[in-house]
Amino acid sequence: MHTDICLRNGKIEDAPQIARMIVMAMTDECCRHFYGENHSADEFLQLITRLVSVRDTQYSYENTICATDGNAPDSRIVGISVSYDGGRLVELRKAFLDAALSAFGIDHSGMSNETEAGELYLDSLAVLPEYRGRGIAKMLLKATAEKARRSGCGPLGLLVDEGNPRAERLYTAVGFKHVGNNSWGGHAMKHLQLSI
Repeated sequence: MHTDICLRNGKIEDAPQIARMIVMAMTDECCRHFYGENHSADEFLQLITRLVSVRDTQYSYENTICATDGNAPDSRIVGISVSYDGGRLVELRKAFLDAALSAFGIDHSGMSNETEAGELYLDSLAVLPEYRGRGIAKMLLKATAEKARRSGCGPLGLLVDEGNPRAERLYTAVGFKHVGNNSWGGHAMKHLQLSI
């Protein structure tokens, strides 16, 4: 584990860095699913940045735990965990659905719910490539599990792409169990939960 890594809550001024990492967690293919053929990855990043910079969205800075490369005010964000009460998904996702329809002309309101009441949902987990292998993802997972315990939302849940066995190994190594299947962003997903 890298000893200079610090964890803190997200701040509004972190929005551009958090948004880049959310998009990284989504993967290029999933992002394209949401912005379509007539728009660009940059436009999608701008949309996510706007959603991170406000309250009451699933991607809000308020839902984010940041891993930084030190505790100085200008420390770089090297990893993120974005999580929220699964019971608030429909309410929190509305801003994304409205923004995607307005910006890209695509109605995603028919997509299945990736979570529900009874779990703290880990929406996005990402670590910059050059910082991987240092235990940062596990630090973020532990901090998010503690957030789930404190919030009383229930277990910590997430979706992992069936085509990403490496990520699934990380989650199962810290105790996540497969509880069901789902789809998101045009991909088949496994729903995993960690008992708190």
